[in-house]
Amino acid sequence: MPHNGMATIAILGTMDTKGEEHAFVADLVRKRGHKTLVIDVGALEEPKINPDVRREEIAAAAGLDLAALVARKDRGETIKAMSLGAPIVVTRLYQEKRIDGIISLGGGGGTSIATAAMRALPIGFPKLMVSTLASGNTAQYVGVKDVVMFPSIVDVAGLNRISREILARAAGAICGMVETAVPQSASDKPLIVASMFGNTTACVQHAKKILEEAGYEVLVFHATGVGGRTMESLIEAGMVDGVLDITTTEWADELVGGFLGAGPHRLEAAAKTGTPAVVTPGCLDMVNFYAPDSVPERFRGRKFYQHNPQVTLMRTTASENAELGKIVALKLNASIGPVSVLIPRKGISVISAPGQSFHDPDADRALFESLKTNLRPDIEVIEMDAEINDPAFAESCARMLLRLIGSPTKKNPT
Repeated sequence: MPHNGMATIAILGTMDTKGEEHAFVADLVRKRGHKTLVIDVGALEEPKINPDVRREEIAAAAGLDLAALVARKDRGETIKAMSLGAPIVVTRLYQEKRIDGIISLGGGGGTSIATAAMRALPIGFPKLMVSTLASGNTAQYVGVKDVVMFPSIVDVAGLNRISREILARAAGAICGMVETAVPQSASDKPLIVASMFGNTTACVQHAKKILEEAGYEVLVFHATGVGGRTMESLIEAGMVDGVLDITTTEWADELVGGFLGAGPHRLEAAAKTGTPAVVTPGCLDMVNFYAPDSVPERFRGRKFYQHNPQVTLMRTTASENAELGKIVALKLNASIGPVSVLIPRKGISVISAPGQSFHDPDADRALFESLKTNLRPDIEVIEMDAEINDPAFAESCARMLLRLIGSPTKKNPT
């Protein structure tokens, strides 16, 4: 919040259909002593209140012609256009330090547009969505960000005894969020994030102890899709000093069709922010499904391991591993900061070690060779004659990350 105590809160919404309600909230925000910046993402009729950022600017940010969209009278198409443009505009406003918080009110279309914009803002930035959809499954709207979903109770369709109560509380909530300073602690330590699975727990825990002894706080994320996405979002927000990416398994699910993929942008945040990173091919030997009957028919005849009654693991093949090695390499090749790859040649999970269910030297070899072949030549690769959970491998990962964090050099992608 600015030092003068006055914040600027973005009031984003469809000002044609929900203009009266947004005007009510904006007035309460101003009475609290803050400024407002009204952003119109409507497209059907003329806005009922005068916006500071017009809908044409939102569409133009997405490279689209609003007049042409309106002429086609396709509501779904205009919602999609605004959902593309709004994140671009609010990100710019944030970067220019023109907004300190954001609130929106809406039904299905408005919630889709506004939360797309909110998810583009960093963790910690105040975001509040008053929505008719706030009491159901909100995962698609919140994603991995701290979007506060505030149930509207009644439809956002005019002011009445109930809606005035709800909207007034929402206005008070967003004002309280921007007014509240985050207490700083003298004991706060620099952050390292780490990815872990049950099959790499021993490695991460041993490395974590070494990093903590070196003065870092280590946040561990379970590599189950949402864990990887959350970790990436923290890195992207600039909140992290180093990345211990021991468990890149989410890419196996993403490529092959398992249930725990983290999306196509996994491994990109550290690369594009220049955050020092140590990466290993941990658990790329497995694709995750739920109970055995959840495995698609097309995988009949593959090698499986029943991790527990609710989790079925499928061994990746040599051809899949060759593709995974290439994917990981290409993601790391975009790194503008220091990055190193460590390879445990004796096993990339507990169950791929010699004598275990997923032991497959040919498949592992395809992964390692593809990774090394496709990796930028200036990215250091260390191969160890060890299993991933060997203490010596874990210590090497931790020591390497400490070395990279202390390195002043920046690499440029070729």
